[in-house]
Amino acid sequence: MIRFVTIRSHLLPLPAVRLITVLIALCLTIHSAETLPRKAPEFMFNFPGIGDKLLSQYQGKVVALEFIETTCPHCQAASKFMSELQAQYGSRGLQVVSIAVNSNADLLVENFAREFHVNFPVGWSTPDRMRAFMGFDPGLFVVPQLALIDRKGYIHYQTPAKESEDWEKLMNHDSLRFHIEELVRK
Repeated sequence: MIRFVTIRSHLLPLPAVRLITVLIALCLTIHSAETLPRKAPEFMFNFPGIGDKLLSQYQGKVVALEFIETTCPHCQAASKFMSELQAQYGSRGLQVVSIAVNSNADLLVENFAREFHVNFPVGWSTPDRMRAFMGFDPGLFVVPQLALIDRKGYIHYQTPAKESEDWEKLMNHDSLRFHIEELVRK
């Protein structure tokens, strides 16, 4: 006996519904795997003493856009490494930009930049803007987050919202150097 399910006033056999569900899931999986590289959406952030800045103002440079929390020890360590990358690849077109997304970030970024001796701009934005830019669903995410953007404004690499093997692979120092080297060569 075949069971039927009603979907939008259409009576479909249950096996067909299961097949459709599997195909939709497969399409979503394929789509998410094909989303990179993708055009970076416009992103607005704020720098102390400067005001609003747009990501598109960095077109022509390779951008390592790092989202941090100023009080996060992992973010502090990552920012030190990003300073090394800026020193090493800045003359070849790399621009590291850190954006703090924690509470009161607007009051904390200047001290963060000074305390950790970063050699790149540090600004702030909201977690919601960061989620929208990265394509994350509402909810929790780990920091730091990173997007590597080519000279034409396409995101080639980005961390997933939650810590995972993929997150660890991209945030690995050797992997970051490899990907940045690849992008500055183009």
